[in-house]
Amino acid sequence: MPSDLKQPTVLAIDTSGPVAGCAVLKDGKIVHLTVMNHGLTHSETIMPAVDAALEGAGTGCGDVDVFAAVAGPGSFTGVRIGVCAAKGLAHAVGKPCAAIHALEALAMNFYGFEGLCCPILDARRGQVYCAAFDMAGGMPRRALPDAALPLEDFLANLPGDRRLVFVGDGVPVHAGAVSEALGDRALIAPPNLRDLHADAACLLAAARPETWVPAAALRPIYLRAPQAVRERERKNTRGKT
Repeated sequence: MPSDLKQPTVLAIDTSGPVAGCAVLKDGKIVHLTVMNHGLTHSETIMPAVDAALEGAGTGCGDVDVFAAVAGPGSFTGVRIGVCAAKGLAHAVGKPCAAIHALEALAMNFYGFEGLCCPILDARRGQVYCAAFDMAGGMPRRALPDAALPLEDFLANLPGDRRLVFVGDGVPVHAGAVSEALGDRALIAPPNLRDLHADAACLLAAARPETWVPAAALRPIYLRAPQAVRERERKNTRGKT
């Protein structure tokens, strides 16, 4: 991959959560952004959206320098849809891929925030996928590691002397509990800044060419095993007792 490429053309795909989308970065500008939050099946909507994005940007797959996928954490099925789409497109034209961390991409919604950005994704079973990022310098700088935790455990791990903003699809589920626990220290992101948008994935991929990998090497980012695997492990454990 080119190490001296200053303004790569990036196609980013996100199907990792309830909101799906794609974006194109070209000549240092976001020239196309699609956001879909209408509840339709990602596997049916994402490729027509990608086709429209490339056409709108006046760009073909062969002109794309890197195909970025939001690789998780998130919905196991959704993550696989986006990763497979990016891998297929990149493989077809012999270009690299970039795995974009969903929690980092969410933190980009509060670029420059003087505090910690705390993405929370609904992980079901009473847990959230979570992390915390210092955004004062612009790009996400990790303040707490990735985890899958009960919300109260995550809140207990946050520093007591920082302003905090909460983003992600866990916000509608847990905003009341967050505000009750943290009071005025917690800012709850409004709907227009709450969800992951694929243009953030474009910027993260462009800024980190050292992380680009061959298409075959693109992998999902999981913070815990898929439910089917966990169920199988529980059955195996019960069978040995």
